[in-house]
Amino acid sequence: QAQLVESGGGLVQPGGSLRLACATSGFTWYYYTIGWFRQTPGKGREAVACISLADDATVFVDSVKGRFTLARDNAKSTVYLQMTGLKPEDTGLYYCATQYWRRAGTCPLVEYDYWGKGTLVTVSS
Repeated sequence: QAQLVESGGGLVQPGGSLRLACATSGFTWYYYTIGWFRQTPGKGREAVACISLADDATVFVDSVKGRFTLARDNAKSTVYLQMTGLKPEDTGLYYCATQYWRRAGTCPLVEYDYWGKGTLVTVSS
C-alpha cells in the first residue's frame, strides 16, 4: 500500500522560501502521480500542484504559478515542492497524495487515493 510522509514545513517570513518533501514508498513510481494540497481555516482543502511521475508533466493552480516548482529524486522516491515568494495566504497544512495515473502530458488535481499526514507551513512576520 502506498505510504507518503511530508516534511520541511515551518515558520517563514513573507517573501521567504521553503522546500517541502514528500517521501513515498509502497508503489511503482512510473504509474502514479503526486499531488500537493493545502488545508487552511478559511478555504478548506485546496489543490496546489501535481506531477506525473511517468513524464514529469506538471500542473499548478493560478495562485502559485511562477512561485512554486516541483522536482523529484528518483533514488529517494521523493517529490519536492519548492516554494518561493511566500505570502501569508500560503499558510496552511500541506499534504501530498498519490493516485494511479497513466495519461501523458498532464496530471490531475482531484480524486487522490493515498495521503500523507501533512506538514505545517506558516508565513508570518
